[in-house]
Amino acid sequence: MDIIGTDSSKPTQKHFFFSCPDNPAETLEVTIPEQLHASYGMYTWPCAPVLAWYLWTHRGELGNKHVLELGAGTSLPGVVAAKCGAQVTLSDCSRFTKCLDNCRVSAAVNGVSDKVNVIGITWGTFEPQLLKLEPVDLIVSSDCFYDPVVFEPILVTVSYILDKNPHASFVCSYKERSSDWSLEPWLSKWKLSCRTIEATSIFSQADVDVAELTQDNTIQIFEIRRLT
Repeated sequence: MDIIGTDSSKPTQKHFFFSCPDNPAETLEVTIPEQLHASYGMYTWPCAPVLAWYLWTHRGELGNKHVLELGAGTSLPGVVAAKCGAQVTLSDCSRFTKCLDNCRVSAAVNGVSDKVNVIGITWGTFEPQLLKLEPVDLIVSSDCFYDPVVFEPILVTVSYILDKNPHASFVCSYKERSSDWSLEPWLSKWKLSCRTIEATSIFSQADVDVAELTQDNTIQIFEIRRLT
């Protein structure tokens, strides 16, 4: 990963490279514009490249699927999904207009504006954009469970979408911040199931410095579905 720019008060670009050990000719490059001081949502935190690599390893399943990214911010996972053939909806809080604008810039910089729609979705609320959402095959998010206060609002939104799309799943990358934090009460309340995918498993055959990618954070991937 190369970083262009050193002043955090000015826009920078990060370049992310994805490869396939079985086919060295199969690669992907994504450029992400970001600006640290403007908003936490306009910086690419370590959970995002982990989720992006998960999507890259499942790229064969993404063609013509509709992928929704919640709390997209700089939109790295969503852009990777779009470049792998998915139709993508990037979303962030409807009040965060700069983040929504940055989502559009990320799509344009990577040449996927024709595959990407950007909308405002505020977790836990039922705004028109959410109610009018087209059928979804996969929901993704990176590092959205950053504070227990947002756990239920996120899962309220996810539960609503999964009710409308029972075949879909929600895949999110999660940074461990406290051993006392748990999604279990809210998963049970909203009738959702969760399984853990060890993030390191997606790098088992990839030429990636996992410690550098995660910045030595413990990051897991959760897959959440509607209980049947």
